[in-house]
Amino acid sequence: MVLVELIGAFIVVLSIVYIYYKYVIFNFWRKRGVFYIEPVVPTGNVTPLVTGKTQVGVFFHDAYLKYKNHRAFGMYTLFMPNLVIADLDLVRTVLTKEFKSFHDRGMYCNEKIDPLTDHLFLMSGKRWRNMRVKMTPTFTSGKMKQMFVILKECGEELAKYLDSKAQTRDSIEIKDTFGRYTTDVIMSAAFGIKSNCIEEPNNEYRVQGKKIFDVNSIKLAMFFFAPQILDFFSIPFTERSVTDFYMKMFRETVEYRQANQIVRPDFMNLLIQLMERGYVDPEDDRKTTVSSNISKLTMAEATAQGFVFFAAGFETSSSTATFALYELAQYQDMQDKVSNEINEILAKHGGLTYDAVNDMTYLHKILNETLRKYPPLPILNRICTEEINLPTTNIRLPKGTLITIPLLGIHRDPSIYPDPDKFDPERFNADKVEKRHPYAFIPFGEGPRNCIGSRFGYLQTKVGLVYLLSKYKFKLHSRTPVPLVFSERSAVLATKSGVYLTIEPR
Repeated sequence: MVLVELIGAFIVVLSIVYIYYKYVIFNFWRKRGVFYIEPVVPTGNVTPLVTGKTQVGVFFHDAYLKYKNHRAFGMYTLFMPNLVIADLDLVRTVLTKEFKSFHDRGMYCNEKIDPLTDHLFLMSGKRWRNMRVKMTPTFTSGKMKQMFVILKECGEELAKYLDSKAQTRDSIEIKDTFGRYTTDVIMSAAFGIKSNCIEEPNNEYRVQGKKIFDVNSIKLAMFFFAPQILDFFSIPFTERSVTDFYMKMFRETVEYRQANQIVRPDFMNLLIQLMERGYVDPEDDRKTTVSSNISKLTMAEATAQGFVFFAAGFETSSSTATFALYELAQYQDMQDKVSNEINEILAKHGGLTYDAVNDMTYLHKILNETLRKYPPLPILNRICTEEINLPTTNIRLPKGTLITIPLLGIHRDPSIYPDPDKFDPERFNADKVEKRHPYAFIPFGEGPRNCIGSRFGYLQTKVGLVYLLSKYKFKLHSRTPVPLVFSERSAVLATKSGVYLTIEPR
């Protein structure tokens, strides 16, 4: 009898939930007269993301190509209404022109439960603006030049490690190899630690780094689209062992440097300046007048900024370099052309310098075409922070509405980039760039919330490629799938399987 009552009560509850979803939650876009994709209870339109069937960028790419004639269309990501922006003028409106109404990402950020999420990428409101102001001077070209020596050391180690493989014309898994290089670069540039991942592929730094991006698909969907659930149940997004590892490592490094008065031209040194006095040294020797009530970074805040520099820097750059070599391995003429450019400019500058890298125009085009075809962050998220009538549309957005910009879809739109699956660096010739909408290529976002570390990302990827392409020739190994399949468990665009290339001396 009790069992029958329980089953009856359960059915009633389910029915109420179903009716509430169907006629209240899923009535949002219909009520506003906005075209939307028909949702299903309870996941809305994102069942393939929750079940781990599709990568988030690929999912929005497909929706964009199907419905882009609507300029903006409604979806439901779990129980949240989400407006997908499919028109480049509207993309500019959201990211730049009406930034005051869309200044937050609306993703999971909880400094109490998960201190490593309390960083510039995820922060909101005034806290984000204050942190952005503090962090901007740490990514100037002057600061990049200071860190250049670190990049060169790691690049030399990478080339040396591959030397024996090239002599025997061996095959290498380039994704993991580049991941070890970028881990070494960032551990050294961000934390002043020699992680030695190129020589020791399975050490703790590499293990913890890999854990950051290997996330359960349900948790990933909540991180992007329903952070309220993680907040409500006090669920951290970052794995506890990762948090413990980086908090301990950061604290010990700071204490060691302060006790021994160690100053090194790296990101850690800049974070220590922000902790000790709230600002970083100017690039020239002029005295700066600093307000006495300027806030200093706490140890936890500084750790989170160091962590995001590491997390965002090592995975995106290693994936970009992997995709670039994967494409160049299929187009030997392009590979020869960029190799010749690299060697000519190295000879002209008498070796690898910061200016030499910036002189390599064809390498820059190759990198941009890689970022077009494989943008590391394949969607951009915003949340409506104050009610607004979206200009040039009759859509009124209440505060709290999620916004998604399907970057992978835009970058592979055949009406913007003819034959979009073809790898063609000439798309980035000045005359062709001039003809395109300025928001047709935004791999680092755009507007006040664009990627603060884009200059560093370009630099470390280019340095790694310079060392490899100047010395070695790469060809596709039969184990590598064509086309590549993307990992569904990763928020950034990354390959599911390894990318195997054969390597030989030039």
